[in-house]
Amino acid sequence: MKIFCVGRNYSEHAKELNNAVPESPVIFMKPATALLKDGAPFYYPEFSKSIHYECELVVKINKNGKNIQEKFAHKYFDEIALGIDFTARDIQNNLKAKGLPWELAKGFDGSAVLGIFMPIENLSLEKGIHFSLKKNDAVVQQGNSNDMIFSIEKIIAFVSAYFTLQKGDLIYTGTPAGVGEVTIGDKLEAFIEKQLLMSCDIK
Repeated sequence: MKIFCVGRNYSEHAKELNNAVPESPVIFMKPATALLKDGAPFYYPEFSKSIHYECELVVKINKNGKNIQEKFAHKYFDEIALGIDFTARDIQNNLKAKGLPWELAKGFDGSAVLGIFMPIENLSLEKGIHFSLKKNDAVVQQGNSNDMIFSIEKIIAFVSAYFTLQKGDLIYTGTPAGVGEVTIGDKLEAFIEKQLLMSCDIK
């Protein structure tokens, strides 16, 4: 199982971090040990003093594919979940300033929270999937799949040109504006429309 992530896929998020809006998908990966599911708590790591939440729609690949054409990409997923791409922002900023890779800031244990999957048949990609994140009962992020720079289908086509996609692979599709820090004691809850699909306590 591979975990692919898309960076800067919402223009307002790119702007809030002073990043250029990309011309093609920005892809990075997390190891399987980053996955945190079944409502397990996130334990704040000792190596960072600035962990940020990034709420994202997550696609699960349902069959193997390579060099998938965009027009056929919809056949390669039938479920969507919400997840959190936790980022050690202080470490990421330090590594980026040195021109170094930033896997240490993105791929650490527990950094890929995953909620409950919803059948795509219960959603409308055409109308857009609206999702939100609450921190301690206050809404801190809202997004819609129609606001993505690169659609789910474009992402699948792009990634599959470089990597064989396999059944069970996950794609975190990028976060909208509104990312921010978490502290011990916080509670994160993520919703598609009004349905709670992910909950995570910070310990």
